[in-house]
Amino acid sequence: MSMALVSDLERLHDQWFWRDFAPDLHVVDVAFLTPQTVFAIDAAGIENGRALLRREGYFEIPPPDWGLPIADMAALVARLDEAGLPAPFSFMYDEFWCLFVRLNRILEGVLGQGFFRLPDFWAWIVRPDRMDSGWQPHRDKTFPTALFDDGSPKSVTIWIPLTDSTPLNGCIYIVPADRDPTYNTPHEKEWRFAHPDIRALPAPAGTILCWNQAVLHWGSHACGRETAPRISVAFEFQSAGAAPFNQPLTNPNVIPEFDFRVRLVAKQILQYKHMYPLAPAIERMADEIVARPQH
Repeated sequence: MSMALVSDLERLHDQWFWRDFAPDLHVVDVAFLTPQTVFAIDAAGIENGRALLRREGYFEIPPPDWGLPIADMAALVARLDEAGLPAPFSFMYDEFWCLFVRLNRILEGVLGQGFFRLPDFWAWIVRPDRMDSGWQPHRDKTFPTALFDDGSPKSVTIWIPLTDSTPLNGCIYIVPADRDPTYNTPHEKEWRFAHPDIRALPAPAGTILCWNQAVLHWGSHACGRETAPRISVAFEFQSAGAAPFNQPLTNPNVIPEFDFRVRLVAKQILQYKHMYPLAPAIERMADEIVARPQH
């Protein structure tokens, strides 16, 4: 594989190309998608998640029994990286959508009924041998749009590591909301928190991290002493009670059709280009995909 892939848009629009690229995964496979399950959560778990989102800005859930080939999914992200294709093309595969469908009851518990899936997602491979790092410190949404008046979130990010995430390979760091003096204020770009209040969030593969979009967080710089990359995925969701943050909003219970996936991936490449180095050929590819007429 090589960067020549990106000059052939027809291949990226070909389901068989993606099936051949990762034959152990699924692409719009109805038989695979039909029996998908949703994780249960009790009232106490929902209330605990809500309380943590208001107080600290995030919560985490230990790895559940996903029933998905997490290691194969991580290997796919690594293959995309080796082929010179952006990691979000992992969302051409059913398994990556199924991760988040399984969380629908948890998300409904913190965002309310009728919540939406935002067209905002990403995948990362942070390689220690390249001294990669995750995204720089940021808040996903700015004041005053991120939170309702009671401090509950209008939108959240779900972040899932597909490999073990450690301080040496780029785990997430966060400034808990209750330790951040400028959190949810007009001064949120002024970082006045004490360094000892920064919290590392190492996480075994399959852990569920959920944070509200006002909280300050980042991915750390990988260390060459580590050998395993940090591979992870994230998706954003919003309450039905908030004005749309981005378009198109979609039903979180419905997994998109193939052509829509291609367009959504191209949209991610363009809308997050300020967060990472973007090769001109990749940017042209994404521009052409988004510009194509929808059928």
